[in-house]
Amino acid sequence: MSSEVAARRDAKKLVRSPSGLRMVPEHRAFGSPFGLEEPPWVPDKECPRCMQCDAKFDFLTRKHHCRRCGKCFCDKCCGQKVALPRMCFVDPVRQCLACALVSRKEAEFYDKQLRVLQSGATFLVTFGNSEKSETMVCRLSSNQRFLLLDGDSHHEVEIAHISTVQTFTEGSPPAGGNTRATGMSLQYSAPGSESVTQLKLTAGEDANTSRRQSMAWLAAMHKAAKLLYESRDQ
Repeated sequence: MSSEVAARRDAKKLVRSPSGLRMVPEHRAFGSPFGLEEPPWVPDKECPRCMQCDAKFDFLTRKHHCRRCGKCFCDKCCGQKVALPRMCFVDPVRQCLACALVSRKEAEFYDKQLRVLQSGATFLVTFGNSEKSETMVCRLSSNQRFLLLDGDSHHEVEIAHISTVQTFTEGSPPAGGNTRATGMSLQYSAPGSESVTQLKLTAGEDANTSRRQSMAWLAAMHKAAKLLYESRDQ
């Protein structure tokens, strides 16, 4: 892929929505597969009372809309401002108590695990039913849209086209330690194709920094898959 094409798909612009400032992709087609669309707001005329505590809105009890779910609440039920990177907001935005809790749980992915995925890790990679494996560095692209695999060959898997993700463990777990995934199997389809390809990633056997990094990458990818499936359901 040329640098010009890569720059175009990574380009972003600042836009103002009713909910706040957002840094969104220049082209909608290049948006993050983990992203969520802004919800439509419940019309003011349809919510005379708080949709959480049932308080009646008046001159003193003002109504506010949660930027994540779009429902209408009083300030007590919707007074928290929490980061919402899945909607590309630049600053923390007002959210109801339930949505704020979900957004805070997602913050670990964006603050920590996303960096792990983009830093990459080394795996033995097997495509399809091949008996041969290739040592490759796997990482998430900067725009979060592609899984990049680099070794003697180069491959790109579009995250949005991954249909299933399963982790597995090979070998004996460390004494007194928790069992952690040492490999991952993914199924994906190429754009315009109905056939499904299987991709297998296996961490090296040496108990060194590289293996630990690979296992951390697998854990982060498992979390990414959960967010991906959630975004598809919304």
